[in-house]
Amino acid sequence: MPRSYEVEVRGLWKFRVGQIVYVAFSADEQAMGFGYPKAARDGLIASAPETFFLPPTSDLRFQWVCARLPSLGPDEMRELVLDAWRMCTPKMLHDLPELPARAMAARACIDESDWASLSPLLHPQLHWQDRRVSLRGRLDVLSHLRSVPTPRPPTSVEIRDGQIYRWSR
Repeated sequence: MPRSYEVEVRGLWKFRVGQIVYVAFSADEQAMGFGYPKAARDGLIASAPETFFLPPTSDLRFQWVCARLPSLGPDEMRELVLDAWRMCTPKMLHDLPELPARAMAARACIDESDWASLSPLLHPQLHWQDRRVSLRGRLDVLSHLRSVPTPRPPTSVEIRDGQIYRWSR
C-alpha cells in the first residue's frame, strides 16, 4: 500500500503509515489486528463473534479490533486492511489501490522524488494532464515534476507497451 512500511515489534508484524499502525499480524499468523472505528467495533464483533474479538485492554483506547485469520476469506481480509489503511492516509490517496500496478509504482516514485526509477515507467510520448497543466513527453513531465509540489493522484491512467501513456487528473 502506498506510504506503508513494515516493522517487527515484540514478535508482531505491523504495517504503518507514518507512525500509525493500521494492521498487525500475530507471530503465529493466526490473528490480525486492524484499524476500525471504535463506534462500530461492538457491532462488528456481535455480527461474527467467531471471527472478530476485542483487542487487549491496553489497546481498547485505540480504533482497533482483532480477527481470527482462519475465519476470514481473502476478499473480506483485503477489504478490512484497505479500510484500515484508508483511516490513516490522506483522502487524496484513497483511490490509489484501484489503479494499475504501473501507476501505483509511479506514484510511489513521485512521492519519494525518485526520478531515475520513475523515468522507465513513463512512455516517451506521455500525455500528462493535471488540472490546468497539460504536458506531452516524458522529459517535459519529469522536468515539471522536479519543480512543483507533489501532484495529487490521477483519476485515470492509460498503459501502453507496459508504460504510462496517459495520466489525467
